[in-house]
Amino acid sequence: MSERDVARAVRRLGGVARTTTLLDQGLSRHHVATAVAAAEVKRIRRGWVAATDADPELVTAARAGVVVTCVSAARRLGLWVLADDRPHVAAPSHAGRIALDGGVVHWAAPTVPRHPDALVDSVENTLIAVSRCQPFERALTVWESALRRKLIAREAMQRLDMPPAARRLCREASPFSDSGLETLLPRRLRWLGLPLRQQVWLIDRPVDLLIADRLVVQIDGGHHVGGQRAADIDHDTRLMLLGYHVIRVTYAQVIEDWPRVQDLITAAVAQGLHLAR
Repeated sequence: MSERDVARAVRRLGGVARTTTLLDQGLSRHHVATAVAAAEVKRIRRGWVAATDADPELVTAARAGVVVTCVSAARRLGLWVLADDRPHVAAPSHAGRIALDGGVVHWAAPTVPRHPDALVDSVENTLIAVSRCQPFERALTVWESALRRKLIAREAMQRLDMPPAARRLCREASPFSDSGLETLLPRRLRWLGLPLRQQVWLIDRPVDLLIADRLVVQIDGGHHVGGQRAADIDHDTRLMLLGYHVIRVTYAQVIEDWPRVQDLITAAVAQGLHLAR
């Protein structure tokens, strides 16, 4: 067996692997040591090696003896995470000091047992960590994203031993939001006491939010440019010709200037633009 065979075995295991797992697959300690000496793989701590092109986040986790979790794991899953770029990791309760620059260490015992090889938490543990760590509104965007992508089933999550914050999120999360912004809007407008419906199909396309009968709120993301932008404007125009009132806002407005967005919507409601006439 060549040094490159060892490197290939490590890459098949995700780029970072425990030496004992490699031994279980038929490699010997001599094979691993030879691959390290030949710089085909690198030893990152006792009992762990990594491919030379391994994911830096996984290398850092293995080196520190932790697991990527919470919003960091959610981001790896492609879930919608609102503005938290710090590394979040989970450490076993018996671990000593964790060296992690600017990071957040989660010490709670996992609900779903973690395999010794795991460097990224399960989706269930990830969502529960999010529930403990993030403000409710931010956590809700992550949970709804997971439901939307069918990474979890509400019924299965409800059977887990979860903290109260996670149980509340499990109850209130909806699978109908295409993005985190669509999660935020209905929650922030609930106080109006009006019907709020997401992803309602109008003229062959879903709208982000329909308030009562006729008030449509659309949210522009980063992809709303060029041809997409032209299609959006055309759809808005056809909606207005059918008697709908359309308010189109951007990501930055919802996140950074919510009072202004809310004022636009409440002004439209005050004028009765949400009602069929």
